[in-house]
Amino acid sequence: MPVQASGPDPRLVIGITGATGSVIGVRLLQTLRVLGVETHLVLSKWGRATLELETSWKASEVMALADHAYGPGDQAAAVSSGSYHTDGMIIAPCSMKTLAAVRAGFGDGLVHRAADVTLKERRRLVIVPRELPLSEIHLENMLALARMGAVIAPPMPAFYNRPQSVEDIVTHVVARVLDQFGLQAPDARRWAGPDHRDPSRHEAVAPLPR
Repeated sequence: MPVQASGPDPRLVIGITGATGSVIGVRLLQTLRVLGVETHLVLSKWGRATLELETSWKASEVMALADHAYGPGDQAAAVSSGSYHTDGMIIAPCSMKTLAAVRAGFGDGLVHRAADVTLKERRRLVIVPRELPLSEIHLENMLALARMGAVIAPPMPAFYNRPQSVEDIVTHVVARVLDQFGLQAPDARRWAGPDHRDPSRHEAVAPLPR
């Protein structure tokens, strides 16, 4: 079901933390801009560092993709208050430190505080956790947050759409995340049954030698 908009246009908070997978957050902002969704970005200290290690993007360029961007410790930001209406929040990627902080209600940074606000106001919180393998602590934190109403959406690749690149996989993950808000990503490749497969798409993985 689509999330009821906070105003004439949808408004989402986006958190990018220090876990690997910064490109997911970048692609998310790009897609939301195309969809005309108002975005409020919080890029954490280690989110910035990981972004510049993993991609060719500069932090300033990513912040420019958002309608509003805040410092990681700006507790006076609009999104730190429940009285500021939003339609929810996405943390992508979400580090295990951030996951633990949100689960415990430890609002030390703005990402944590904005997530806490999202939960207490009963708005939709989608968490895209990035870690491998997962410890019992990580799994318990995810289960606890799911029980609190958060959506846990690990960036699992799908192969039925026969991805040809990392970009294909990232695009699919972003589309599935946006589905949680009733938003349709324009470049999503969706499963429509075996009779609707694209024969021009090659196998994603070369066959093993016999």
